[in-house]
Amino acid sequence: MEKRNKMIKIYIAGPDVFEKNSIEIGEKYRKLCKKYVFEGLYPLDNVINFDQPKQKIAQDIYKANKNLIDECDIVIANLNSFRGKESDSGTIWECGYATALGKKVYGYLYRTTSYLQQFEDNEILGTKTGYSDLNGRDIENFDYPVNLMIACSVEEIIIGNFEDALKKVKF
Repeated sequence: MEKRNKMIKIYIAGPDVFEKNSIEIGEKYRKLCKKYVFEGLYPLDNVINFDQPKQKIAQDIYKANKNLIDECDIVIANLNSFRGKESDSGTIWECGYATALGKKVYGYLYRTTSYLQQFEDNEILGTKTGYSDLNGRDIENFDYPVNLMIACSVEEIIIGNFEDALKKVKF
């Protein structure tokens, strides 16, 4: 690993924060960052006052996570499907925000299939121009594992886990 003057900060994005063991996951990811000479910033590191109205809590979480992204140099995002066939919408927002700021974004997935291949045969209809879902909406087919807007905007999509993504980070 090349020698650098400042510690590179990585924002750890993904739906992992919704897991029952989310604190342990964050600790594991921060330790892995340290192993590769990075500083990991995990959303649950933020101190939030949960003794206030729900919408104020939500605003505080949003601002705190946005501030961590502002502070980071790189985002590594868990792009695995979450509550359906798509990546977590909050994670996708974080990727887009970081990209708009000119930060490098890396994504990782466990599956190797394209977005179209996530659909079962009984969930898609063949059309003259491609495929659609049962509601008649086109299903994109660009041989990417996620929506083209994410696939084309990230530095790289790594098939594997968080550590596999860390190994690919170039700065």
